[in-house]
Amino acid sequence: MNEQPARQKMSVKELMIVIVISLGSFMAGLDATIVNIALPSIAKAFDVSTVTASWVLNAYLIILVSLLLAAARLGDIKGYRKVFLAGFAIFTVGSALCGFASSIDILIISRMLQATGGAIIAALGAVMVTSYLAPSLRGQALGIVAMFTMLGAALGPVMGGFLTSAFSWSFIFYVNLPVGIIAILLGLHTLPRQNPVSPGGKIDIPGVALVFIALSTLIYGLTSLQGTDSTGGIPALIISVIFWIIFWFREKRAGEPLINTGLFSNRAFTIQNISVMLIQMAMAGVMILMPFFLELVKDLPTDNAGTVLLALPIGMILTSPIAGRFSDVLGTKKPIIAGFVVCAISLLLLSTISQNTSVGHVVIYLFLLGAGTGIAYAPLNSAVMGESPEKERGTTSGMIKMMTNLGSSLGVALVMLIATAALGPKLADESIHNLPVSDLAGAFDVAFLFLMGIEILGIVLMLFVREKENGYSTDGEPVAGF
Repeated sequence: MNEQPARQKMSVKELMIVIVISLGSFMAGLDATIVNIALPSIAKAFDVSTVTASWVLNAYLIILVSLLLAAARLGDIKGYRKVFLAGFAIFTVGSALCGFASSIDILIISRMLQATGGAIIAALGAVMVTSYLAPSLRGQALGIVAMFTMLGAALGPVMGGFLTSAFSWSFIFYVNLPVGIIAILLGLHTLPRQNPVSPGGKIDIPGVALVFIALSTLIYGLTSLQGTDSTGGIPALIISVIFWIIFWFREKRAGEPLINTGLFSNRAFTIQNISVMLIQMAMAGVMILMPFFLELVKDLPTDNAGTVLLALPIGMILTSPIAGRFSDVLGTKKPIIAGFVVCAISLLLLSTISQNTSVGHVVIYLFLLGAGTGIAYAPLNSAVMGESPEKERGTTSGMIKMMTNLGSSLGVALVMLIATAALGPKLADESIHNLPVSDLAGAFDVAFLFLMGIEILGIVLMLFVREKENGYSTDGEPVAGF
């Protein structure tokens, strides 16, 4: 391995850059969890069904993922600083409009605007770290960004529950306003002005439309399969597959594609992108199941259940920066595999929980899952960015976020399908609160074992990734011959 870089500490200027980027990640993490706990209050306020209220989440996710690649491309064309700050402004304005919404339709439309800004913030974070900081600092910086993401996710349920109970659901959106304003002012002062990577380039609008259709039908199809009436689920999934295939061939032939499909000829690039999705699938699956276990099986109050769930993001917060820094020195493969192993062990332990399992044991298992995710996630981000040539790093940054959000969507949908299959369609009914707790715990255990299988798949895939012979570096072109 080459001699270690001498420069290992960030300057004040570099730290401020990372903080501005991290504030965007904090807002993204916060918004990912703060809305969920307020959905019952939103449904009650507008007198709509739970299914209708769920589109406050679904519409946000569809727009977010659909625009991630386009937002990354826009940053390449117009410059990261300008586009990133514009995304912050859009997100902040969208948050204000959500808080002021007078109907569910206006709220959903406002969430779509908020998601537009969120896509820009999310897509450009990793590429800005890669562009503004030295290679020896990238893993450490990405670890800090991941830590802020999970800090936002950890505070989301606590803040959302408090603000909704003490004031109203509107305040879960107002909380974004001061963070957004501070980040914009700091960004104007600290973010470097650089020439665009691809000035004069164009955005593949047909490609964006194809992703939107493919993703919309995917989410609709997976959601339909969870209910008692699943007749529209399979046709929607077939349509989704067709449009994903059309999108792939469109990108192969487009003059300025959203995705450079040639990057996927690099085995390491492909496997590590899939690994990003797998690590996120497991975490999202656990986070959707555990509230049901804690509240229905363990009979904990909602606020206590939210406190228990903090163990997972705390585990990631404590390990992400350390793992990122170690990956700068040791390389990325070993920390990634170690993270997957810890996650697999934690999910095996979670598959043993029952009504008689103590809350303390559940906290330990969740902490281990968060720690394993933190150990793997920052090195994964660094590894994927390191396999991308400089001119493709904006697109690659968007790809990482797209795979992360796809992992969340698939994790939630698939784990609910597995639990439903284990218990039967009763899980989708309102009568879930009246089901025997032993049946519920058994179904959740099967779902946790499924997620453990996802983590084991990640370990196996990473074994096929070969470290660079000259030692790890996030600087340079993709390595051939994998």
